[in-house]
Amino acid sequence: MTVAEPWRDPRLPAAERVADLMARMTLPEKVGQLYGIWLGMSDGDDDVAPFQHELVDNVLDWPRLIEQGLGQLTRPLGSAPVTPVAGTARLAAMQADIVAAGRFGIPALVHEECLAGLMAWGATVYPTALAWGASFAPELVEGIAEQIGATMRQLGIHQGLAPVLDVVRDPRWGRTEETAGEDPYLVATITTAYVRGLQSTGIVATLKHLVGYSASRAGRNFGPVAVGRRELADVLLLPFLHAVTEGGAGSVMPSYAEVDGVPPTADPNLLTRLLREDWGFDGTVVSDYFAVTFVETQHGLAAGPAEAAALALEAGVDVELPTVRCYGQPLIEAVRTGLVDESVVDRAVRRVLRQKCELGLLDPDWEPTTVDGRVTLDPEPGRELARRLAEESVVLLANDGTLPLRAGTRIAVVGPQADDVSAMFGCYSFPSHVGSQHPEVPMGVEIPTLLEALAAEVPPELVEYARGCDVSDLSTDGLDEAVAVARRADVCVVAIGDRAGLFGRGTSGEGCDVPDLRLPGAQHQLVEAVLATGTPVVLVLLSGRPYALGPYASRTAAIVQAFFPGEEGGSAVAGVLSGRVEPAGRLPVSVPADPYAHAAGYLAPLLGHQNGASSVDPTALFPFGHGLSYSDFKWDSFALSTRDVPTDGATTLSLTVTNTGERAGADVVQLYLHDPVAQVTRPVVRLIGYVKVRLAPGESRRVEFDVPASAAAFTGRAGHRVVEPGELELRLSASSTAVRHVESLRLVGPELPVGPTHVARVGVTVR
Repeated sequence: MTVAEPWRDPRLPAAERVADLMARMTLPEKVGQLYGIWLGMSDGDDDVAPFQHELVDNVLDWPRLIEQGLGQLTRPLGSAPVTPVAGTARLAAMQADIVAAGRFGIPALVHEECLAGLMAWGATVYPTALAWGASFAPELVEGIAEQIGATMRQLGIHQGLAPVLDVVRDPRWGRTEETAGEDPYLVATITTAYVRGLQSTGIVATLKHLVGYSASRAGRNFGPVAVGRRELADVLLLPFLHAVTEGGAGSVMPSYAEVDGVPPTADPNLLTRLLREDWGFDGTVVSDYFAVTFVETQHGLAAGPAEAAALALEAGVDVELPTVRCYGQPLIEAVRTGLVDESVVDRAVRRVLRQKCELGLLDPDWEPTTVDGRVTLDPEPGRELARRLAEESVVLLANDGTLPLRAGTRIAVVGPQADDVSAMFGCYSFPSHVGSQHPEVPMGVEIPTLLEALAAEVPPELVEYARGCDVSDLSTDGLDEAVAVARRADVCVVAIGDRAGLFGRGTSGEGCDVPDLRLPGAQHQLVEAVLATGTPVVLVLLSGRPYALGPYASRTAAIVQAFFPGEEGGSAVAGVLSGRVEPAGRLPVSVPADPYAHAAGYLAPLLGHQNGASSVDPTALFPFGHGLSYSDFKWDSFALSTRDVPTDGATTLSLTVTNTGERAGADVVQLYLHDPVAQVTRPVVRLIGYVKVRLAPGESRRVEFDVPASAAAFTGRAGHRVVEPGELELRLSASSTAVRHVESLRLVGPELPVGPTHVARVGVTVR
C-alpha cells in the first residue's frame, strides 16, 4: 500500500497522522474543523433549541461555509421527515461537496439525536430514559443502545447526542422524562450501559449535560443553579464519572446552566481540570446547541462572539454546535489579534481530527454511505427490544386485587391518553420533536394506542370508550359522556398524563416546566368525576414526570405508571392490565402525595424528611424503588461474610429469593447504605446496588452483593472523597423505605482518601 501523505496512511498511529495533517493546515482550515452546520434548521416559531428563531438564518452560503473544510453536519436525517433513501442520498451529496471544497478532502462528522432511538422518520421509538430507569435493567438498555447504534451506523452517522446523565432534583423540571431518575447510582449504571452499547457499534456517545442542569432553582429550564460541592460531587457528577471511566464515552456536552455564577461552557475547572486532568477524558467536548453564543447573550460573560469563542475554547469546548456563529471568522480574528493563542485552537483541532481518524474519516478509501429501499429503520429486532423494555418498565403502584382484570369484565376506558399515540412519545422522539411540525406526514411507525391494544387483549365488545377531556385543555365538555360510560362498566380504566413537546408546546419536555405537580388541564376533574360514580377505577399514567396522586390513592382500585413507553407501550400497559404481562418496573423517581409540598427526594439528609420543625410534610406517597407484582416473593437465608471491614476492604452480603406465587415474575432486590454518624450530613439511605431476579413459580436463586468499603465514600470536610471508619448498615429493601433485612458492619482502619477516578461498583452474582 502506497500513500503519498502520512496523514492518509491508516497503518500509522492516529496521533502521528493528525500531527502531519495539522502541520499542513492554515488557521482558517483548522478553525473549519471546530464547528457544525445545520442546513435543516428553521427560523420560524417551532424551535427545537432555545432561542433558535433568533439565532438562525435560513439563507446559508453553503459553498462559503465549507470552503475551508467542515467539522460536523448537524442532524441531516433528523431535522425533517425524510426516507432513509432520500436522507442518505442528500447526506452523501453534502459530504461530496465538503470533500471537494477543502484542500484535504476531509468529510464532516455527522451527529444525530438518539435518546429514545434514532430521532429520524420511521425509526424505532423506544421508551424514554425515565422508563430505562424504571426497568432497573441495564443489560436491556445496553442491548437497545447496540440496536440504535447499528441503525445509525448503516446510515453514515458517527455521533449520537445521548444519553442524558442528569439526576432529577425537582420533577417540575420539564426534562425529567429524559433522565433515568433521582438516584445517582441508578442513573450511572443505566446510562453507562447505554454508552457501552452505543459505542460497541462504532458510534460516539455524547454525555449530556455536564453539569447541574437538572438542579436549577424551582425546576426552571436553563435556570441558575446553586449547589454545594458535595451535592455536585456525590450526586450530580457521579454518573458522568462512571460513564467516562467505565463506559469510555467519546464525547461530552456541557449544560446550558450556570453553576454558582459560571456556565459550564466557559468553565475550565470543569472541562479541563476535572474532566481531562483528573478523570483522564480524551474525547471531544461539543457545545449544546447555541451554548457558545449564550455565553454572550444569556450569561453576559462576553461582549461579542469573539470573546464568547475565546472563553469557551479556552475552557475546553472543542466544537461549536449546531451551527457556526462564534468559532468561525470571529475566532480567526481573535487569534490574529492575540485574544486567543493559536495553541488553544490546535488543542481542539487535534482532538477533533483524532476522533475523525479513529472513525475512518481520514482514510483514503472513505466513501459516503447510501442505502436502498430495502432498509427499514424499525426492524423486528428493534420492535422486540422496544416491547421488552416497555414491559419491564411499567410500574404497578397500587392494587386492591382488581388487576389483572378478570375474564368477562366490562371495561370503560376513558381519558385523553387512551386513544392517542402521542401518549407513548417522549420529547426527544421524532414524532414529538419534529413530526408534530409536519401533521401532513404519516407517523412512519406502527404504534397501537392503549385502547387498541386493550381491545386486542380482551373481547372488544367488553370495551367502551370516551375521551372525557384533553391533556392540557381546561374544557370539561366531555366529562358527562365519560361518567356515563364509567357507570355502565364493571371497571373504569382512566388513562391520563402528559403530552411531550418543546418550549411550552407540551406539558412535559424541554422548556415545559410546571409550577406544581397537579395533573395538567382538566384531568383532575375527570378523575374526580369518574371516582364519584362508584365504579372501581384503575388509574393509568402515561407521563414524563411523576404527578401528585395523594388525592386519589385511597379511592382507586389500582394505579399503573408508565413513563412514555414508546411504540410498544400501549401493548405493554394493556398486557399488564389483562395479566399477560407481569409488572416488573420500579419507581426511578418518588411520587409525591401533595402537588404543592415538593418532595425532598429520598436522598435528603435527616432534616429533609418530615419533622416537627415544619408543618409541611415532604414524604412521598410512593417512594423511590417502589413497585408491586402479581406474584409473591420471599427473601431469606441472609448472610454477611465479614462484619469488621477494613476501609480498603470488602464484604459480601447474600440472600435467597424465592417466587412463592403462582406466576412467573421478577423481583428487584435493592441494597441501600445507611451511615448513622459521619463528619458531614449524609442521606438517610442511598442506593448502592440492585438486581432484577426473574423466577418461575417455586424457583429460588441465591443473590450475592460484593460490597467494597468504598461504596460508603463521600466528600468529606476537606473537600475530597473519603472512606470514613465507623458503624454502617446495609439494608436489603424492596424500595427506599420498605426494608426487608438489615446487616450492621463496621469499617475499621484509617480514613482512606479515594482517587478522583474511583467508582464504587457493587458486584452482583445471581446463582
